[in-house]
Amino acid sequence: MFPPLRPILLQLAGGRRAALNFLIARGGLLICVLFAFAGVALAGDYGIGLDAPIQRRIAQANLNYILGQTSSVAQGLSLYSDRFYGVAFELPLLLAERALGLTDSYYTGRLRSTLTHLFFILGAFFCYRLAWRLFDNRLLALLALLLFLLHPRLYAHSYLNSKDLPFLALLVIALYLLERAFRRDTMGAFLLLGLAVGLLTNLRIMGIMLFPAIIAMRGLDLFYAGGGPERKNILLTAGLFLLTAGLTWYAVTPYAWTNPVNYLTVNLDLTINHPTIVAVLFQGERIFSDQLPPHYAVTWFGITTPPLILLLGFIGMAAIVARVFRRPRAVFRNTRLRLALLLLACGLLPPLAAAVLGSNQYGDWRHSYFIYAPFCLLAAGGLGGLAAAWHHRRPGPAATYGLTGLGLGLIALQLMQLHPVQYNYFNFLVDRTTPEYLRTQYRLDYWQLAAKGALERLLESHPGPALVVRAEGRHLSALPAAARRRLLPAGGRNADYDLTYSLDPSQPDLAFNSEYRRQIYNNTLVTVRPLHTARMTPAAIAAYSEIYRQALAGEPLIRADYDVYRHDNRLTFVRENCPPEEPDAWFSARLFPHQLETLPPHLRRRGSYVPFGNSRVRWGDRCLALIQLPDYAQGDLILTRRQLGDFRPQGLPLWSELYSLSRPGLGELIAEYRRNQPVAAGPAAAFEVFIDQDGGRNRLLYAKRDCSPAAYATPLTLHIYPVNRADLPAQHRGNGFDNRDFRLDYYGGRPGGECMAIVPLPDYPIAAIRTGQDGIWEVNLYPPADPDTLRAAYAALSASQPNIRAAFDLYIQDNRLLYLRETCAAADTAAGFFLHIIPIDAADLPADRQAAGFANLDFAFGRWGGSFDGKCLAAIPLPEYPLKEIRTGQHIPGQGELWAVELAVGR
Repeated sequence: MFPPLRPILLQLAGGRRAALNFLIARGGLLICVLFAFAGVALAGDYGIGLDAPIQRRIAQANLNYILGQTSSVAQGLSLYSDRFYGVAFELPLLLAERALGLTDSYYTGRLRSTLTHLFFILGAFFCYRLAWRLFDNRLLALLALLLFLLHPRLYAHSYLNSKDLPFLALLVIALYLLERAFRRDTMGAFLLLGLAVGLLTNLRIMGIMLFPAIIAMRGLDLFYAGGGPERKNILLTAGLFLLTAGLTWYAVTPYAWTNPVNYLTVNLDLTINHPTIVAVLFQGERIFSDQLPPHYAVTWFGITTPPLILLLGFIGMAAIVARVFRRPRAVFRNTRLRLALLLLACGLLPPLAAAVLGSNQYGDWRHSYFIYAPFCLLAAGGLGGLAAAWHHRRPGPAATYGLTGLGLGLIALQLMQLHPVQYNYFNFLVDRTTPEYLRTQYRLDYWQLAAKGALERLLESHPGPALVVRAEGRHLSALPAAARRRLLPAGGRNADYDLTYSLDPSQPDLAFNSEYRRQIYNNTLVTVRPLHTARMTPAAIAAYSEIYRQALAGEPLIRADYDVYRHDNRLTFVRENCPPEEPDAWFSARLFPHQLETLPPHLRRRGSYVPFGNSRVRWGDRCLALIQLPDYAQGDLILTRRQLGDFRPQGLPLWSELYSLSRPGLGELIAEYRRNQPVAAGPAAAFEVFIDQDGGRNRLLYAKRDCSPAAYATPLTLHIYPVNRADLPAQHRGNGFDNRDFRLDYYGGRPGGECMAIVPLPDYPIAAIRTGQDGIWEVNLYPPADPDTLRAAYAALSASQPNIRAAFDLYIQDNRLLYLRETCAAADTAAGFFLHIIPIDAADLPADRQAAGFANLDFAFGRWGGSFDGKCLAAIPLPEYPLKEIRTGQHIPGQGELWAVELAVGR
C-alpha cells in the first residue's frame, strides 16, 4: 500500500461518522486535488485567448530587459499601455516554457492554460482556509470553496485568462495571509503578507488598495495597545510590511526601476483611462468602452453569476452591514469583524469607483473579477447566517445546507454541459430561449475560443486531404501540429471553408447554410461554411431582394466602387459585378452629431464619436453590406471600407467618404468658414483648419482642395494644450499637452479629391492647439471666446472712456488691458499683436528680460479674444508688479508695424 494513503484509508474505514468527520476535515484539500487532476486533463480543450500572445510578448520584453539584452522594457512592445502590465505571473510562465524546451504553439498554449488553472485552484484552497478561520465552521468553508470553483465564467477564464484570474487567486491568498498576520502578530507573518501584497500590486495596480486597509488596521491596534513592547511590535510589523511589500513590488516590476513614482502615477491613470477603446455591444447597443453606462459591470455581474450565489452573497453583505450598525465600536477592536468589513469594501468599492470615474471597461466584468473572492466569502457567511436563523427548528440548518448543496450540484451540471465555453454562461435574468437574442444584446465569444472546437469538428467530418480554411493564425495555433498540417490558411475567397465570428445583428452570415455551427442557448458563437458551395436560404434571398430593391429605388448618396444608398435609417452599400477574388470587407459609419443633445445620455461626451459597422454579404454577382443607424443619428458620417480583419492603425482604408445626415453638411460648413474666417494654415499647400462650435460641441475641421494621395496618407500632428495641466492624462502631464496625432482616414475622407476631416476636441478648457504635418506645415489655434462673456465685458466698458484711442481702443480695467474695435472684420485681427510692458523697477522682470527692460507679451488675437455682433474684443491679464508704460500695436513679420501706441500707466 502506498504509505501516504494508509491513514486516509484507516479514517474512511472507521465507520460512517469517522469517515464523515474526515471528509469534512480534509474535504477542502481533497476537492482541490480532484479539481487539479480534472483541470490538467481538460486544459487542452480550451483554445488560445486573444490576449495570450500579447501577454507572452510583454513577459519576453521584460525578460530581455532583465538580462540586459535591451536598454528598455518598451522595446518590442507596440502599445504604450503594455509596459504597465505586471509580469509576476507571466515571467514564470515564460520561464517554464524555456525550462521544458517547448516551442510548438499547441504545447506552450496548453502549458499556460494548465499553470494558470492550477494557480486558480491554489487560490481556491486559500479561500477555503480563510473561510474556515472566519467562520470556525469547516462545512461553511467547504461551501465557500465550491462557490469559488463553480462559477462557470470564472472556471473557464481560469484556463485562458492569465491577467484577471491570477489577480483574483493572489488576492484571496493575500487576504488569508492578512488574517494570519493579525492573528499571529509576528514579524514572519507580516513579512509573508508584504511579499503577497507586493506581488499582487505588480499583477494589477488595484492591489494597492490593501495598503491603506492594512495600515488602518495596524493603526487601530496601536490606538488600543497596552504597554510599550506591544506598541513597539505593532510599529515594527507595520514597517516591515511596508518595506517588504514595496521592495517586492519594485523587484518584480522592471519598468518601474528607473522611475517608480512616475510608474505608479501613470499606471493609476491608465487603470481609469485605458487608451484601448473598443466598441462594446451592451444591452443591444454598440457603445464605446469609455462611454459605457455606470451600471455596466454590475449588470454583467448580475446576469452571469448563478442566482444562488447572488442571493447568498447579498444576504452576507446585508448581515455585515447590520452587524456594523448594531455594534459599531466592535469594528475597532474585533479583527474578524474588521476583516469582514474589508471583504465588503473589496467587493463594493472597486465597481463603485469604476462607475463614478467612468473607467474604460470591456469584455463583460472581467476587469472586476477579483471582487468575486470576497463575494464568495460573504456568501458563505450569508449561508451561515441563514442556517443560524433556523437553528431553533429541527430540520432548519440541515435543510438550508441541503438545498444549497442541491443548488451547487445544478451549477456543477451546467458547468459540465457548457464545457468548454463556460465563459458564455448567463443566468435566467436574461432571455436564454429566444434564438439569437443574446447575440444581439451582448458580445458572447469575446475570446473567440469556440473556433478550436469548430476546426476540430471540420477535421473529423472531412478525413483525408488538406483543407484550405480562412481563419486567424491564432485559431490554428491552438491545434496539434498534425491537425495544423491538414488545415492550410488562406485569405480572400481562395479557400474551401470560412470560419467566422462576424455575427452582428444585421450580419447575413447566419442566412447561409453552414457546414458546422457552434451554438449555446440558441445563439451562434461561430460558424464554418463551405465557401464555394455556400447558398443563401430562401428566406434570406427574399429579404435581401427586398433590401436591394428599396436601395435602388432612390438615388445613391455617394457613387464610388461601392454606391451608398439610404432608405429610412439604413445605409446600403452596393457593388454590382463584384469580383470573386475581392477580399471580404468591413464597412463602418462613424457618427459625429452636430449637437450632443441628440445622443442618448450615456453617449454625450465630447472628444469621441459613435461607431456602427458590418461586413458584407455576396449575393450572386453582387456585394452588399448593411448598416442600420439608430433613430437619434443626426450629424456627419465618415463612411469607410477596410479589408476584413485589417484594423491596423497604420493601414489605410480601401475607401473613405464623408456624408452629412443633416444640413448644413460638412462641405457647406467648411465653405461658410472659408467665407467668414481667416484661413488657419501655414503655406498655401497646407490644410485649412477651423475650430467649429456647434451646439456646445467643439471640433476641428480640416480641409484641403486638390488633395493628393500623399497628403491624404501623411499623418497629422495634433497637440492640445489645456488651461489646467491637471486635466491631462498622467502620461502627458510631463509634456504639457495631449498628444492626439492621427491619420486623416481615421476622422475623414477624400471626397471628390478634396481632403476633409472632423476631429472632436476634449471637454476640458483648451488654451491652445498646435496641429500640422511633420516637416510640411504647422499652425497654432486658439478656441473661440465665448460670445456671452465678450458681451458682458463690453457692457462693463460702455460707461467708461478708453485710456487711448487707436486702431483698437485700449482700456485698463481690473488689471487687464482690453482691446476693442466697434466695427471689426476678420482681416482686422489677422495680424499679430505686440505688447511690451515696461515696469517701474526693472528688477521685477524675469532675469532673462531685465537686460531688455520690458516684458514681451506678444500674442495672437484669438488667444485672448473674439468677435461678437460685428465687434472685436480681447482682454490680456497684466502683471501684478507696478507698471510705468505699455507699448502695443500690430505688426506683420518682415513688413513692419501696422499701428502702434504708447500708454503711460504710472502705477
